[in-house]
Amino acid sequence: DRQQPTQPANRIMIKAIVTDIEGTTSSISFVKEVLFPYAARQFPAFLETHWDQPQIQAQVRAAEQESGRTLESPASANALFQQWIREDRKATPLKSLQGMIWKAGYQNGDYTAHLYPDTAAALQAWKEKGFDLYVYSSGSIAAQKLFFGYSDAGDLTGLLSGYFDTTSGHKQDAGSYRTIQQAIDLPAEQLLFLSDVEAELDAAADAGFQTIRLDREGSQGESRHRVVTSFEEIAL
Repeated sequence: DRQQPTQPANRIMIKAIVTDIEGTTSSISFVKEVLFPYAARQFPAFLETHWDQPQIQAQVRAAEQESGRTLESPASANALFQQWIREDRKATPLKSLQGMIWKAGYQNGDYTAHLYPDTAAALQAWKEKGFDLYVYSSGSIAAQKLFFGYSDAGDLTGLLSGYFDTTSGHKQDAGSYRTIQQAIDLPAEQLLFLSDVEAELDAAADAGFQTIRLDREGSQGESRHRVVTSFEEIAL
């Protein structure tokens, strides 16, 4: 039997784009090499300066409950948080305080969020063509807004129609993408998901999304998904 003609790999019919952040719009190393070390350095002074504020004390009390330790001073609290940082603990009090420190760092101009050179131009072009743009990342929605609000290319939040994090579900679970599809309120086949992680793309495809894998270094090997090395290769 003659095969039906297929669309070119870079030509797709969609109405909205959902993009991952790390490894897709931005370098994975930015979080590990900039944000995490920055928070670790700032923790002592941050706790000392803001120790009596209710929101800080709430996180310290939560850290006491989780650790079983009594944290009576900024120094004792810092010692625990530094230990958790070394252990790469996913403790909520640590993540909450890191977020506060990162926000201050963005606002102070200590750094901007890394973007690949093609990212901002592609998002702007897609927006101008009428595509709705969304973010789905394991980082919190608050962190995503800071990321795109204080990016290398300036404030890009005006280009984005919405944000999704793990409150929608695990990124490797097809049900998460069904939840996102319902929130966006478009048929799944009109949604494009961009990521560098094969398992995430598998889950999105299982939920009916169109998918493209970003292989920024050209070294990730075979994929069941369309593969590009930059946003410039995606024709919409």
